[in-house]
Amino acid sequence: MGMDLSQGGPFGKKPRVKPEMNVTPLVDVVLVLLIIFMVLAPVLSKSFWVRLPPKDTVEQQLDESNDPNKPLVLSIDDDGNASINKIAVPRDELTRKLIRMFNARPDNALYLDAGDDAPYGAVLTAIDLSKAAQAYPIVILTKKMEDVPEN
Repeated sequence: MGMDLSQGGPFGKKPRVKPEMNVTPLVDVVLVLLIIFMVLAPVLSKSFWVRLPPKDTVEQQLDESNDPNKPLVLSIDDDGNASINKIAVPRDELTRKLIRMFNARPDNALYLDAGDDAPYGAVLTAIDLSKAAQAYPIVILTKKMEDVPEN
């Protein structure tokens, strides 16, 4: 029953309506949902093929060359092209790749090696992109990388 209509109290009070919760519709809905999920469970467990994009070889090379014990060197050649640890990196991806490499290192020190005939604007752009990647300090090398002894 949905309600209980009982007589009033001993002094002739008006009868009161006592509401009771009717759980029958709730049980019906839950049973219907249970049946739906039981029918759909085998359909959802089937596999399907997904075509993934090709693996980025530049990312893999950068991860392999990112040794925390060796310095991180950003080189700008005479044509204005950037490379990190001698791996060519497009200018629009430079900040993102530096952030990824700095996350795997204890410090954010970056060494900048620019060619003698490198365009000044390309070097300044590389410095700005490095600052956007939170590189600090940015050390500008004055000797060629071949002349720098390894530790």
